[in-house]
Amino acid sequence: MLPFAFSIFTGAFLLFAVQPLVGKYILPWFGGGPGVWNTCLLFFQTALLGGYAYAHLTSTRLTPRRQAILHLMLLAAALLLLPIVPGAQWKPQGDANPTWRILLLLTATVGLPYFVLSATGPLMQQWFSLVQAGRSPYRLYALSNVGSLLALLSYPFYFEREFTRQAQGQLWSVGLGVYALACVWCAWQLWRRAPAGAPARVAAGDSPPVSPLDRLLWFMLAAIASMLLLATTNKLCQDLAVIPFLWILPLSLYLLSFILCFDHPRWYSRTGFTALFVLGAFVDVHLLFAGHNARLVQQVLGYSTTLFAACMLCHGELFRLRPPPARLTSFYLLIAAGGATGGFVVAVLAPLTFDRYLELQIGLWLLSYLLAVLAYRHRSRAFAVGTALGAVLSVVVVPALKAAASRDVDPWTGFVEQVTSFGRSYWAYALLGAVVFLIGFVSRRGFVREWQASIAHFVMIFSIGLGGLMIVQIRRDSGDAIVTTRDFYGVLKVFDHNPGDADLHYRTLVHGVTSHGLQLMQPPQADWTTTYYTERSGIGLAVAHMNRDQRHLPRRIGLVGLGTGTVAMYGQSGDEVRIYEIDPQVERLARSHFSYLARTPAAVTVVLGDARLSMERELERGEEQQFDILALDAFSSDAIPAHLLTTEAFGIYLRHLKRNGVIAVHTSNRYLDLEPVVVNAAKHFKLGWAVISDNPPDKQWWVFRSTWILLTRDESLLTSDAVTEHTDTYVPSTRQAKLWTDDHASLYEVLK
Repeated sequence: MLPFAFSIFTGAFLLFAVQPLVGKYILPWFGGGPGVWNTCLLFFQTALLGGYAYAHLTSTRLTPRRQAILHLMLLAAALLLLPIVPGAQWKPQGDANPTWRILLLLTATVGLPYFVLSATGPLMQQWFSLVQAGRSPYRLYALSNVGSLLALLSYPFYFEREFTRQAQGQLWSVGLGVYALACVWCAWQLWRRAPAGAPARVAAGDSPPVSPLDRLLWFMLAAIASMLLLATTNKLCQDLAVIPFLWILPLSLYLLSFILCFDHPRWYSRTGFTALFVLGAFVDVHLLFAGHNARLVQQVLGYSTTLFAACMLCHGELFRLRPPPARLTSFYLLIAAGGATGGFVVAVLAPLTFDRYLELQIGLWLLSYLLAVLAYRHRSRAFAVGTALGAVLSVVVVPALKAAASRDVDPWTGFVEQVTSFGRSYWAYALLGAVVFLIGFVSRRGFVREWQASIAHFVMIFSIGLGGLMIVQIRRDSGDAIVTTRDFYGVLKVFDHNPGDADLHYRTLVHGVTSHGLQLMQPPQADWTTTYYTERSGIGLAVAHMNRDQRHLPRRIGLVGLGTGTVAMYGQSGDEVRIYEIDPQVERLARSHFSYLARTPAAVTVVLGDARLSMERELERGEEQQFDILALDAFSSDAIPAHLLTTEAFGIYLRHLKRNGVIAVHTSNRYLDLEPVVVNAAKHFKLGWAVISDNPPDKQWWVFRSTWILLTRDESLLTSDAVTEHTDTYVPSTRQAKLWTDDHASLYEVLK
């Protein structure tokens, strides 16, 4: 058993170690958004499906020896393609949808090695069944997921910190060589002990046939788990930050559920995990209603716990529906097909079909409905009891979360207070009595000797109720949006407020849950700079200083991140404003529903594409922009593009900046303290810096609190009265962070 266990473990480790490695390489090339990781997951799931199909077909069509020869030949070809590091020729050249380019890049660089590795689990388990006849291979599947989980957890906490990306690629290549030797060992065992003339598949003559309904359930359970995995990753990364930890956490929980469910039945309890899923579904609804008002820890714990409970239900039921080893490869093939389908729905179909994020809501509802179907089919009372327990817990937990958020206390204190308060109410006695009655009703053998299908109605009622709550949340989330659009980079909404009041009529542009600009619609207020960009903000002070020094000279202003185009209003006649924007939809909405770009007297140019790559190409063409001021405005709360804050990125900015120009970095953020990152870059390039934190007057509701960091060699700006007014009272951050480079950019260090 040792060679098969070692090859399965090593193959699974390499299979999942390559995912964050390649993702980290290409994430900066495509804007740093969550769509990049979801597209990578889609590729990996599709390649996994191909590997499982290969294992199934070769097991049913080829003799063991021919199968071993074919697999070793493919493995040799994969070794010839090393290293797997993608070259610079794969960087995007324009503003086209990057999904297909990412898929093509991954196919060309890691396609064959990943395909060979993905076949390891079912193929080696099949070989083991031939060599060790009569022994169950399913625990080897749990071992496979242990290797996958270890790879994911070790990457952010060890490999990412200790090795450069180039060194990581070299280590992975060495690991593939070790895996190849393990496969040769397994092939030798197969060659000696398996029959020479029969197909590799174990004879299925005595095994019972699998019903079409069971096959459909294999597919659906795998698809829903995969859909929820990607939807949860999308939600966390879009609202918080695109960092390896938030990719790896959901995927690790997904794999952990596989490990537990396929290791031993004792780890899976229908009642327990149904209750946890029901509770988690209501918590997720609360978090969706709360939006950005929910605390960071609540969002991470809430969404992750619900995902884990959902995956335990899906994979626990998959294990209960497993076929005999004779049909092992077809079982894994349908699991992989379901996983790839779930990934395709979230990464490709949803952005083309929906104008907002709906995958999480749809996935939760589909699982609730499938639980009702399973309750009817398996005649299990556990689903109904778990649903009742989860519903009762949600009555206590959800209000506790609300109390914790509104009073700024920790969730546990809010939970204890809510339990105490709830325990004194009449509702507590009513719900407790209902649950006791339900549990007693379905458990008393003297009263219910045979299954009564009507008890599953309770699970179906929960599914209907959850669907109703989701519809209400989706309708409320839309609110008074006049435009909602979605593409690879996320969801954009334009809200029109008070259209009947000329003095209070304004519009906002929202990306995810974060405002990216506001404009008062009636002149002269339509010319006002609002939100984070007022005259008292960091960008406003930098422009005012430039006005003093270059009052009669044309100026060049650069801006990374368009939003509504508010900063363009600082341009004067004869000035040039050059704006770098990665999302074409942002420019379309800024021109069609806001008027800043039309009202500014400056000449405005919008360059579509990732700002860093666009500036790199300009330098290659000898087009140094000579900016007087360059404003970086891509770091406000959601989807932090860390590649824009590395030393390599600042080196590019400085080549486009005049000698005494200013780089203004907008660091307002709910979850991350980016000050030490920017300050480290300033020290590295021997620049002076000043942190401008502006608290707006209460009456100016159109002005938001903002934090900007100004970097410059111009000492007159840093010592001006307007700047020292802020810096004299400012308390610098005490957080420590390493200098960010393309090889090291850890957002864990700056989490608030």
